[in-house]
Amino acid sequence: MSVRYIRENLETRVERERSEFFAGLRNLDRRSFMKVASASLAAASGVGMANFGSFQPINVALGQDENGKEKSFKIAYLSDSHLYQKHVNDRFANSLMRAVEDVNAMEEAPDFIFYGGDLAQLGQPEELELGAEILSGLKYRDRLKIMVGEHDWYFDMGEKWQSLFGSPTWTFDHKGVRFVCLMSVYEEDFWTPAGMSPMERMKTVAGLDNQAQRPFFVGDEQIAWLEKTLADWKDDQPVIVFSHSPLYKLYKNWNFWTEDAEKVQAVLQRFKNVTVIHGHTHQVLTNRIDNIHFHGLLSTAWPWPYAPKGMPEWTVQMNRSDPFNSMDGCGDGEIYVSAEGLVDKVYNLWNRKPMFVSAAYLNEEEDAVPPARPNLPAY
Repeated sequence: MSVRYIRENLETRVERERSEFFAGLRNLDRRSFMKVASASLAAASGVGMANFGSFQPINVALGQDENGKEKSFKIAYLSDSHLYQKHVNDRFANSLMRAVEDVNAMEEAPDFIFYGGDLAQLGQPEELELGAEILSGLKYRDRLKIMVGEHDWYFDMGEKWQSLFGSPTWTFDHKGVRFVCLMSVYEEDFWTPAGMSPMERMKTVAGLDNQAQRPFFVGDEQIAWLEKTLADWKDDQPVIVFSHSPLYKLYKNWNFWTEDAEKVQAVLQRFKNVTVIHGHTHQVLTNRIDNIHFHGLLSTAWPWPYAPKGMPEWTVQMNRSDPFNSMDGCGDGEIYVSAEGLVDKVYNLWNRKPMFVSAAYLNEEEDAVPPARPNLPAY
């Protein structure tokens, strides 16, 4: 079964709508955008099925330089597709192709496209090859930056993933922002003493809540690399870090957790504006620890429930997903980076209105309207 066959047999696409909401956001300045985006969360976070089949470009003017050019830029993101081999499950492949089509349909090209990890489900070479083939359909594929997840790694300890995508750790500068990607899903070796096969190791890591695996960590060697990478970067220059697992301790039973997160945070502590973008959690998730803002990514495969022991106070919860709709709570989205390095996050939920988290809200600006917090049933 070829990718072309899957593409030709996708379910009917949800009609791409241009809503008055999006039209009203065009050409707003930063402060006005923050007010509109924050105030609209009350409606956006409701169940309200608005049939947004793909994200629409939003022209957000966040200030101009001395030459009259906009200083902000946009990143499109996709994440956590968990592809199986085609003969096992083609639904997740269809979903990733839907996300690729979303990016290709954008009226304005993103500065780059970020993939947040877990391209494969069981780290099989065929799964990763399928993912690479689908991602090659991106119109702006030369702008793709990709991160590894634990599902991509633990069958062959990253051998196939690295042959396709290179090093899992990288850095680059773009428009005054330093971007750094960390491999944050290392684990202490529990598989060798247990005599596990590669597939047994992979399934144990993929199982998460099985009490057999160990917490994720970044590792001292990589933390030293991070410190060296940022050594020449001034305190007032913005930093954005990509990490598959959240670089804080959210919920250990599901490994929504990075054991040495505090060590990473200590390296980032001196910078005025720091944002961490992570995959893994499959949900709308926002946190702030001191100077660091954290944002989760949506999955194209399935939504994950919120942790039973609570969540960061900054999180604006999406309503409980519809168990009769396999795509509810899934999606992709956009990240807007201002000249100051602050991040405004768009969660493009495929079967709901989009949700926004503004840097103004996270920074507690005086005129920022706090997002509505829906009264939700417990998971």
